[in-house]
Amino acid sequence: MVNRTPDDVQNQIVNLVKDFVKKDIAPIADAYDKDDIYPHELIPKMQDMGLFGINIPQEFGGLGLDFTTFAKIFEELSKGWMSVSGIIGTHHILGHIVAQYGTEEQKERILPKMATGEIRGGLALTEPEAGSDAQNISTVAIKDGEEYVVNGRKMFISNGANGNAFALMAKTDPLSKPAHRGISCFILETPTPGFQVGQHIDKLGYRGLDTCELLFDDCRISKTNLVGGIEGNGFRQVMDGLETGRLNVAARAVGVAQAALDAALKYSQTRKTFGKPISQHQAIQLKLADMAAKVHASRLMVYDAAGKKDNGQRNDLEAAMAKLFASEVCGEVAMEAMRIHGGYGYLKESAVERYYRDAPLMIIGEGTNEVLRLVIAKQLLRLPEYQL
Repeated sequence: MVNRTPDDVQNQIVNLVKDFVKKDIAPIADAYDKDDIYPHELIPKMQDMGLFGINIPQEFGGLGLDFTTFAKIFEELSKGWMSVSGIIGTHHILGHIVAQYGTEEQKERILPKMATGEIRGGLALTEPEAGSDAQNISTVAIKDGEEYVVNGRKMFISNGANGNAFALMAKTDPLSKPAHRGISCFILETPTPGFQVGQHIDKLGYRGLDTCELLFDDCRISKTNLVGGIEGNGFRQVMDGLETGRLNVAARAVGVAQAALDAALKYSQTRKTFGKPISQHQAIQLKLADMAAKVHASRLMVYDAAGKKDNGQRNDLEAAMAKLFASEVCGEVAMEAMRIHGGYGYLKESAVERYYRDAPLMIIGEGTNEVLRLVIAKQLLRLPEYQL
């Protein structure tokens, strides 16, 4: 169970983030997105606010906030510019993995630096032939004395160039059956010999955040960086971390969808056709009502999943459903916002155009929605109340 964040503390932090978005993020978002510029100048401010330590326990210098507050922070950041939330997205997956499964030495060595942002983390899971099917990874880590020798290639890694520590999934027993039992998780600290950042990937959306290929050529990692000190537990450790990842992606989707809805509501009251604002036309009103209802439902699903995590309950089903629903809604609402804006919504200078390009990431990332539908169905069919 997570210590619940008091309402007054939660409100103070969320309002602080809102102010940060208004003053520092919103003014640069469109230009930085257009030119694919990483917002280096925001990092010190994010460090001062404690955003790199949101869910890191207070005993290690973090804020130790609950997951409901965590979700609200990601929603607010994403309203301003979703890419900024990516700076701390997979960072917190690494933090969660180390906090929950790391040895005491690993926690004491890694978490305080993560909380301050001195260590900026990521997740090195996806490969050219393995993403949602995580146990199909081909990266291997073979033990050699006091070290592991890593060879392989990771793809689509957020924070790949600007991060300096990653939760690295690799096979320590490539012949294991089932395959997931041969997977281990390592804390990869960079720079280190045998590791290099490969291509920087040019993307449709989620611009301004580094998304990279990571290459391992006889890269040596100390056995002290094997999470928990025991081989074969990496799959479970990372899957648990991805529950927090799905929460943050779902919250990001709510944030982008809310931003698109806000833009549509404002524009519809200023744009006039046939002598009156288009907000007075029933066709537009019906769109706005459906958009608002779906965004609200998405937010409640995120809070429900976060609340279960806070209460120490299993929430993988709820997190998957929240991510699935909120991301699909985000795509729909961004499209409807563009329709309401008409030609102006299609212009590069329009923030709505950016929301529309950012929305697909949430549908694809942290497990594609097609895979999540299979996960949800399988879990539902295992519930005791549905056993015949």
